[in-house]
Amino acid sequence: MLRNGKFFIPPPNDGSDFKELFKRLAGAGAGRPLGSDGFPAGPWTPELLAEAISQIDSNRVGVDLRTVQLWFQENEKGISTANIRWLARIFGCDDPVATSEWQMELSEAQSRFAAKRRESKNARGSASVAPGVSEGPWTATVDDVTGPPAELARETDIKRPDRRFSLALRSEVLFSRGSPLNLPASIFAGASALGFLSYIVGIHSATYSRADGVVKQVGFLWAPNWTFLFMVLLPLFFAFVIELLVFWKHDARFRLVAQGDRLESDDAWTRNVQAYSYTYLAVFLICVLFAGLFQWIGVCLIPLLEGGDDYATSWGTLAIVQPDVISVPVSIVFTALAYLYMCLCFYLFFVGLILLHTIVHDLWRIEEASTVRPVEHRREGGEIGLRVMRGIFRCTVLGVLVAICMKVQSSYLSSNGGDIVTWIAHDMSSALYERHDGGNSFSYRMPTHYSSLLVAISTCIVFLYASIRLGVGKRFRVPLRRMSAVVGLLLASYLFIDAFEGFSILIGVGVLLATYGLFDPEFGRWRASELGSNQSVS
Repeated sequence: MLRNGKFFIPPPNDGSDFKELFKRLAGAGAGRPLGSDGFPAGPWTPELLAEAISQIDSNRVGVDLRTVQLWFQENEKGISTANIRWLARIFGCDDPVATSEWQMELSEAQSRFAAKRRESKNARGSASVAPGVSEGPWTATVDDVTGPPAELARETDIKRPDRRFSLALRSEVLFSRGSPLNLPASIFAGASALGFLSYIVGIHSATYSRADGVVKQVGFLWAPNWTFLFMVLLPLFFAFVIELLVFWKHDARFRLVAQGDRLESDDAWTRNVQAYSYTYLAVFLICVLFAGLFQWIGVCLIPLLEGGDDYATSWGTLAIVQPDVISVPVSIVFTALAYLYMCLCFYLFFVGLILLHTIVHDLWRIEEASTVRPVEHRREGGEIGLRVMRGIFRCTVLGVLVAICMKVQSSYLSSNGGDIVTWIAHDMSSALYERHDGGNSFSYRMPTHYSSLLVAISTCIVFLYASIRLGVGKRFRVPLRRMSAVVGLLLASYLFIDAFEGFSILIGVGVLLATYGLFDPEFGRWRASELGSNQSVS
């Protein structure tokens, strides 16, 4: 049958699954232009079919040759919804009616193939194999594959789970498996244990007299970057990351791209996570070696063993000036445990940021690959995008608050304040009543200023990336402006810590707005009509 100068075969509607249907159509050359003699040009090959799909005008993404090769092979890989559309264009010979019929036929065939695959997996799971007896080898004829044996082995390995250790997948599992309370509760428990240990060793609340006569409170429980940060901010951050990750991985992504094939959606997400393997490794090395081990050696171990006043005295080096409160060996052990806990927590913090970036990039690619969709699907994609943006805003706010906690404590240790609460209260009153304290008496090295800057910049970069990929020119422009304004205010308050008298007022305003934003990221959900749809988004 001829249609638009191409060899057309109508949908058979015979109940075949995708593999059976595709094998017959590809072998017959359905959708290929007729030869000069008026006869069909021959069967499809993976290269020809991939090239034909990529040449479709509305297909801006194209299709990977490896994906098309998997269609030709006897394996458990089906076809995605986006590629069903392009394959229907090929088999329908660019005829709208025929393409619509083929799209329905291919969708039903893929559903039948997915059902058979699930039944096969269940059957294999319930069957038992006798010890020492291997299952029969899988065999394939020449007609089943198109490549040489080596190529077949590589393609077959794609669908097999990688059993090698993967830092990326192991890290992602901590966020996506089990109860959402597991990771936040573990972080809280670790901080609580350190607090109890500080009571036992006697540094939970300790003061020392500085050379200029200032008596400073340097107790462990008085340091917000070791108490409030790990007991409140990080558990909340992990809770929001877990909520967004579970929503995207098990609900939103499946609704946008899989449409009935959850296994394929899960496999695609796993490949996305594995693509960041080197990023996870680099972050792990930086957090454990530099932020953990090397920083502990330079800031705590060497000063405790040799003395020195390059760094401001804190609970970690109190044994230098107050040996009657805590001994050097006990201080070395306690600081080693604290820094080990800290570097692992911050590795998980950066893992959360990587996962947020992965979600945004995955959502953007899916949206780009599905430019022509029904109106209800576009609305659903807008709602999912807004929910993702809300989650990322919450995580960004908490990430910048983490950086603020770190820098505030570091600045306090070099200030003339007796304790951190009095120091902040005095800064506020100095701005309101125009009183001046004459500045700090000592200048110390403050590595926490640098590490907090890395935390703030990394967090804001993820928010900026999400804003560009999901928000520019899209339907939730106004809520995004409010979110960006709050993030900008928080970042400014971080940068101006101890830069002028009254900086704490700016921090207070930013913290109040950020706290409200955790409950209402859009700052007024009744204006959800600005999304560009008539439906309200909750």
